[in-house]
Amino acid sequence: MKTDREIQADVMSEIQWEPALLGNEIGVSVNEGVVMLSGIVDTYYKKRLAEKVSKKVNGVKAVAEEILVKVPGSNIYTDVDIAKAALSALKWNSAVNENTITVQVENAQVTLEGDAEWAFQKLSAQKAIENLNGVCCIINNIHVKNKIAAEGVLDNIMRAFERNAIIDSAGITVNVIGDKLILTGTVRSYAEKKDAENVAWSSPGVMHVDNQLMIDSSVNISSTFIES
Repeated sequence: MKTDREIQADVMSEIQWEPALLGNEIGVSVNEGVVMLSGIVDTYYKKRLAEKVSKKVNGVKAVAEEILVKVPGSNIYTDVDIAKAALSALKWNSAVNENTITVQVENAQVTLEGDAEWAFQKLSAQKAIENLNGVCCIINNIHVKNKIAAEGVLDNIMRAFERNAIIDSAGITVNVIGDKLILTGTVRSYAEKKDAENVAWSSPGVMHVDNQLMIDSSVNISSTFIES
């Protein structure tokens, strides 16, 4: 099992390996496998990317971040400018129905509201505006309208797990309560835990995913990794 110092070194290396990130922008500390990221970046995209790459590191149990977004010359981008850019990004995203989503911007903080048929549309709306200039924060309040089709949903999710090269479905149990999916069991890494959660979000009508998966990096890795 990795020590906190080894995890810290690996996370810092992963951040430095990512071309879009500057290693000296982000600080990394680790306590019992929980990674804390700090620092200042110039885009919201970098903030999200730092969190994403940190989650891939073996031994990481959770990631918390206090990264601040400070856009150089941010007075160039008014809230009106950001709102217009966000609406345009949603309009040109084929996965999103921009007519059902409203955008509010205050002090460079973007709030998304409205309805979506699928959870992936809610996530796609957020991703569409993450890399826009001037955005410092995104609050996604989009409501997913469809209800979970209970019949066959568990089998469909487990088959999706089995198709995923990273996820070991043998260690995961899925329960459905109303519009919520509850994931329990054991996985080998934080990245695997998040991949399982992402698969669960792809199910029709899912409004909540309660990810209770435990991480045990000592579990033997049996999956085959394919180089692309």
